[in-house]
Amino acid sequence: MRITSIPQIYRHLNRWREILAVLSKYELAGWIGRVGPESAKDLLKAARGGPALARMRWETRVRHALAELGPTFIKLGQILSTRPDLVGVEMTAELRHLQDHVPPDKPEVVRRLVEQELGRPIEEAFRDFEGEALASASIGQVHCAKLPTGEAVVVKVQREGIEHKVAVDLDILAGLAMLAERLPEFHNYRPRAVVAEFQRSIRREIDFQRECRNMQQFRQIFENNKGIHIPRPFPELSTRRVLVMERLRGIPLTETQRLTEAGADFDALARRGAELCLEMIFQHGIYHADPHPGNVLLEDCGVIGLLDFGMVGRIDERLHEDVGDLLMAVTQLDAEHLVDLIVRLGDTPSELDHGALEIDVADFVAYYGNVPLDQFDLTGALNEMIEVIRRYNIMLPSRIAMLLKALVTLEGTARFLSPRFSLVEVMKPYHKTMLWRRLSPRRRLRRYRRILGEMERLLEMLPRGMMDIFQQVQSGRFDVHLDHRGLEPSVKQLVLGMLTSALFLGSSLLLSRDVPPVFRGISVPGALGATVSIVLGFRLWRAIYKSGHFHRKP
Repeated sequence: MRITSIPQIYRHLNRWREILAVLSKYELAGWIGRVGPESAKDLLKAARGGPALARMRWETRVRHALAELGPTFIKLGQILSTRPDLVGVEMTAELRHLQDHVPPDKPEVVRRLVEQELGRPIEEAFRDFEGEALASASIGQVHCAKLPTGEAVVVKVQREGIEHKVAVDLDILAGLAMLAERLPEFHNYRPRAVVAEFQRSIRREIDFQRECRNMQQFRQIFENNKGIHIPRPFPELSTRRVLVMERLRGIPLTETQRLTEAGADFDALARRGAELCLEMIFQHGIYHADPHPGNVLLEDCGVIGLLDFGMVGRIDERLHEDVGDLLMAVTQLDAEHLVDLIVRLGDTPSELDHGALEIDVADFVAYYGNVPLDQFDLTGALNEMIEVIRRYNIMLPSRIAMLLKALVTLEGTARFLSPRFSLVEVMKPYHKTMLWRRLSPRRRLRRYRRILGEMERLLEMLPRGMMDIFQQVQSGRFDVHLDHRGLEPSVKQLVLGMLTSALFLGSSLLLSRDVPPVFRGISVPGALGATVSIVLGFRLWRAIYKSGHFHRKP
């Protein structure tokens, strides 16, 4: 596949040039030059001349490039910061610093969009609406307002033209992923799988109605819990591009000085917040996937307020079991069980070295085995385990990766408030809960009912399937389709080699028999044929040499 065969490049040529220029500026586009035509290489050379990069790490250059490329790429970086199993712990740590604070849209632009979405003048929907944004990000911006009833709300408004920009960038990203998939240095990053997951994620995020439904569900779950405050959404005033919700007033956890002045108990606050998040995960099966300090408030009455429900994780019964097993294996340092879980849950390559994986996991267990429970660093253990998984090109399911990232963020937030905090200690009661839940008769009955249903469907399909196969065999329509992957380049080289050999042999015969026309005793057709065959042979040798096949051992 060549870069000229990617239709996305030609559909969005101007945006492609911008992306190529930024990648080249940060010395991240060399791989494109290897798979593209000479015109792409010329663009790469012309696009250079950015800041001095000698002292900048590769991960830092990636972060700067994503920030410069705009909203879609910023969100890509933020999504990748949740996938250390794909890009590594160092890259995720760097991408967590990726900020998307951009200048807000003008007040008249915001007013026009809100009125268009609500289908009425803004004065009819709100008593007051502040034109200046309270906060601004790449996807949307937030404005303070008051309803006709006098209730204080915030209005989240999508940025003008963001849906079109995202659609164009997603199209180009899909094309770049197709190219990157062919290069060995990108195999560990699974480009096409990453882009596919990112497309699903950002399309959900730019739909504000989904966030509205998330808040409604959380409010229903915690309606009897007075220790947590979920903003009340207003569905009648919310659309895909506008979200109206209750305004929470409190002190963000990032402002530790104000928390100290308010007399907050940091140890108790860290423990309460962690218990709430663990309750979401292990009891309700739905959780806030980004519990960093900026998304948590402490209200005057000591109630914890949560913001930003755009990223929410969900856990079904089967995933609940898998996650419970994984966390128990990590905290109990069961090496054999941990290896079995990694291989069973992850997308493993065919050439996986099981023996080496078992040795690395055993070393991991030995390192953390003698740490007291109250000093156990769950974040460090999970990060190291993820590095082991990534080293063997094992890809975790996105839902498990999101949950592990949420746990790491949760422990980081809690330790931001209380450095001695131990998430493993708070999780101890849930170990027994998970065990009893697994052994409960109700859950066993539900599981056996599901298995019986699957067996019943299989038994219904089996006779019909066997009959279809027998009928195809009897009628001679039974075919076995073989998928030869990666043979096309080899076949082309084989055909070219045969043609080159035939041309060389034929030219040799013409030269030996002095076939006219003859110039200075040499057959002209024979000399031309021999020259062409030598050129083709050299090109064939060069193509095979560059592909690396010359260096492979049989």
